[in-house]
Amino acid sequence: MTTIALFLSLFLLIALSVPIGIAIGLSTLFTALFFTDSIPVMTLTQKVFTSLDSFPIMAIPFFMMAGILMGKGGVSKRLLDFAGSLVGFVAGGLAMVTVLTCMFFSAISGSGPATVAAIGSFMIPAMEREKYGRGFAAAITASAGAIGVIIPPSIPFVLYGVIGGVSIGSLFLAGILPGIMIGLSLMIASYFIIKRKSVKNAENTASQFNVLDETSVTIEQMNVKRISFKHVLQTFYEAKWALLTPVIILGGIYGSIFTPTESAAVAIMYGLIVGKFIHKELSWKDVYDSALETIQVIGATLYMIGLSIAFAYVLNIEQIPQQIADFILGFSTNVYVVLLLIILFLLVVGAFLDTIAALVILTPILLPIVTQIGVDPVHFGVILVTALAIGFITPPVGVNLFVASAIGNISIEKIAVAAIPLFIVMLAILFLLSYVPFFSTFLPSLST
Repeated sequence: MTTIALFLSLFLLIALSVPIGIAIGLSTLFTALFFTDSIPVMTLTQKVFTSLDSFPIMAIPFFMMAGILMGKGGVSKRLLDFAGSLVGFVAGGLAMVTVLTCMFFSAISGSGPATVAAIGSFMIPAMEREKYGRGFAAAITASAGAIGVIIPPSIPFVLYGVIGGVSIGSLFLAGILPGIMIGLSLMIASYFIIKRKSVKNAENTASQFNVLDETSVTIEQMNVKRISFKHVLQTFYEAKWALLTPVIILGGIYGSIFTPTESAAVAIMYGLIVGKFIHKELSWKDVYDSALETIQVIGATLYMIGLSIAFAYVLNIEQIPQQIADFILGFSTNVYVVLLLIILFLLVVGAFLDTIAALVILTPILLPIVTQIGVDPVHFGVILVTALAIGFITPPVGVNLFVASAIGNISIEKIAVAAIPLFIVMLAILFLLSYVPFFSTFLPSLST
């Protein structure tokens, strides 16, 4: 009865458009007051506040602000030029550049919507000018932006690690290969989609989007039908400070120089120095706006995390995860069948819930189930985050779709239709990652 009361009240509140965090808190309070005798309300209140007194959680606002600062400080523009020099000369070049740049920027921002906003503002108009189709331009940007939560540093990985008690450093390592696999698969898909559409002069797009007015090589200065080593070197040199960011963050973590949270703080200082004093494109007003934007986002996130910890506490006291595990394992104890059921469930949830909200609700429920059947918690973290990342491009609550829609001035419905082949590609990679743990566990195993 407790399980029914908890989840029925939660989903009812969500259906009534109550904000997710508040719905979690109210359903927890309602269940504790009327359906349990062993959970004092004061204990729940303490859980909410003490859970936020967490050093790892501080990494979330730090990584958010670091990504915003670097976006405003000219990092994304330089990454675009470098990516263009590498793949912009082939058919579907601009789409491939979009994906590759999102992969680079993912190693800075840790956020899917932030990646779409930073890269899409340049690339969606550029692809539209080259007649890629506004729907496809927005769809490939939204899809590639999902990589922002998989390639480290990843805010969802930090949150999953905090809630599930899993090593954040191991999760960061585990996300590298899956993120690259998704990125490469989207680039290959883009090539065939554009080739099929026979986009006029799609192969001559290597430097159509050069955005550094003083330093970019123009189309007349290079043969865009093949890769130019000189152009690669030039754009690499311009992007060197941006490309150093993941080296500093991840190198510092795995070199035992600093923790993931400390690395996020270092990333803020690095982004400030690069944007303000090296690129000289970051004003003090930009710094203030970045801090304000971070406060607004984290203010809407932290209370949700605190209330979710209280929610998880009720789950554990009432042994609800074990009850759900028994129910699922009643169908089958085969690990592949159980993972299939969980993946299908996550794809549905991802279409209706924001990634952070889904993580805080589902981690304490699903993690005990998969560990009971022998799935590595780090491997499951990759499955969970990747499945929910696909939710970024599935309506009705695909956040990346909304961001791309605003930038491209196109309806979400048209973007969603254009994203169908990209969704299928990402889904195939998800199943590959789920059933071949090697891709998630190989790099973490090297650090142990």
